[in-house]
Amino acid sequence: MYDLGSEFGEATVDPGTNILIAGPPLSGKRQLAMRALERGSEAGDGSIIVTTRDNAERVQEDFRSILTAPEEANLGIVDCVTKHQGQSVQDSNVVKYASSPMDMTGIGIKFSEFVEEFYRNRNVKRNRVMLDSLSTLLLYSDLQTVFRFMHVFTSRIENADAVGIHVIESTAHDEETMNTLKQLYDGIVRTDEDRNVSLQLPGVDTGAVGH
Repeated sequence: MYDLGSEFGEATVDPGTNILIAGPPLSGKRQLAMRALERGSEAGDGSIIVTTRDNAERVQEDFRSILTAPEEANLGIVDCVTKHQGQSVQDSNVVKYASSPMDMTGIGIKFSEFVEEFYRNRNVKRNRVMLDSLSTLLLYSDLQTVFRFMHVFTSRIENADAVGIHVIESTAHDEETMNTLKQLYDGIVRTDEDRNVSLQLPGVDTGAVGH
């Protein structure tokens, strides 16, 4: 089981669970997702962050700033931003680069490489995966393409016995888009402008916390 921490009402979920965090801008979604990874990192789980919004440097800085022992963290970042901005970069043991948020094949390959490397070289068998954000993918590709990719990506998380936390700006998309994507997830966490959190997770349904 994966323990998600106090922000998720101390919920635990089975390996292979994929969760969608949906809410308007500035409602604490990204922070919430990072907290779930932090909880795992402190216990030795691997953290793999796919970023389509910020470059790896910023993500690494933000993530390490919330850890008590950042140097011990098993962290992998799939950066879809830096090459897209035209910078020339090489993969390292912490960062692998996809060419852009449209490069879904590349994202999938880099993600799988981290899972394999963690397992083989670091003996890390439990991983928490964060994707920030689905909204950026939808800016560059149509819903059908993103849905197909996320279907494969969530299946890979499931097959790796990892847990996936995926972030989306709920107000940026119409209801049809949201309803289509929701089908891919085992649980949904919603945030609002006041940073209240409501959970619909397997075995946990808090309705709206703080209302």
